[in-house]
Amino acid sequence: MPLDPRHARAILDAVDANFDAQLAFTQDLVRHPSLRNQESSAQDFLYEAMAARRLEMDRWELDPADLATYPGAGAVAVPYTDMTNVVGTYTPALEDLEREEGRSLILNGHVDVVPEGPLAEWSRSPWDAAIVDGWLYGRGSGDMKAGLAANLFAFDAVLAAGLVPQGRIHFQSVVEEECTGNGSLAALQRGYTADAVIIPEPEENMLVRANVGVIWFKVRVRGNPTHPREMTKGFNAIDAAHTVMARLRELERAWNAEKSSHRYFEDLEHPINFNLGGIQGGDWPSSVPAWCELDVRIALYPGMGADEAWGHIQECLGRIDQDELGNPISTAATRTGFYSEGYVLEEGSDAEEVLRTSHRAAFGEELQTFTTPGYLDGRVFALYAGIPALVYGPVSEAIHGYDERVELESVRRVTKSIALFIAEWCGVAEQAQLAGATSAGHGEAGL
Repeated sequence: MPLDPRHARAILDAVDANFDAQLAFTQDLVRHPSLRNQESSAQDFLYEAMAARRLEMDRWELDPADLATYPGAGAVAVPYTDMTNVVGTYTPALEDLEREEGRSLILNGHVDVVPEGPLAEWSRSPWDAAIVDGWLYGRGSGDMKAGLAANLFAFDAVLAAGLVPQGRIHFQSVVEEECTGNGSLAALQRGYTADAVIIPEPEENMLVRANVGVIWFKVRVRGNPTHPREMTKGFNAIDAAHTVMARLRELERAWNAEKSSHRYFEDLEHPINFNLGGIQGGDWPSSVPAWCELDVRIALYPGMGADEAWGHIQECLGRIDQDELGNPISTAATRTGFYSEGYVLEEGSDAEEVLRTSHRAAFGEELQTFTTPGYLDGRVFALYAGIPALVYGPVSEAIHGYDERVELESVRRVTKSIALFIAEWCGVAEQAQLAGATSAGHGEAGL
């Protein structure tokens, strides 16, 4: 049933009225340096914010052993001690309902952020959360703390408009999105499902139609150490690593040459990227290096299984038996993180149509879609639960780079769009009296 125009207007006005508070909340969240294994304080902050909205709260520590049994789990290369997900669940009280309970929704976001890099290269501290010329700066401001805040404040706007959502809503703040995808996977494994999911990643006010899968792995190249005065009698593992990466680049070129046969990737200039993200090796400047390790991230098209892609990688490495000078090369590869497949959001779902309507009302223009060669947690819901995954979020710049920032007007409009989506997707009933912006129904987690 289409949203009553009076309700839509009230929701849009409520977002505007509370936007300063939303920005302050987002700044506070950015000020928590939630790097990998350091997410606890940010999760504490979000837990308290959800609990203040009288949501049914759940917080648990990820279990690598349990995750390892689940399809799509990433390899765990760090301790998971105190690495927790936070979920707050809204369940409408039956006495608030005017008709049968509406459709359910997951509002998902990741709280983990990537490393800052050399701090001297930033124009200001990555954790200052400064607002300059309509942009909010800071590591994680765009990717994706502005989205996490938008989820909560969109819900607030519906309540502030005097409305009660009629469908169950799970607010998820997950970890591990930047390295394994295990956070969202753990939430699904715990039993959290719904009729649709919105993930407000920084996506330029557009909806992601398709994205790649990702595999992380480490290649160890073995050498033969000698004194540099006898270099020709040894074998330099760091030199050999250049040959190894060059051979992987040949596979990268071959996969990119196939883009025309992969739906939605035909027009991307370079959809498959093999990134050499780290390199270390050797023990002593006056010793020919005995070892070198390469940390590599590769992409794969939707429809290619992670096992299949890993087999191609192993085959490629197995064919590298010598360098250009005829020296033998010995390598060993191990998975270190992502082991994910790509996905396509099929056109024509009810959820997409509701988002199109909501976006049109918030932006005054039609919703655009695009394909991204990056990883997204949408694959967890689409591939393993059959849930329409709407990855849709604000304009940002320099994510994973220096001076990461998110555009505030875009955040405002995306928040409006999500709020309208909540109202139309879940359905709403009018409240006789609103107790305050933090009033919400309560009930069981609905697992």
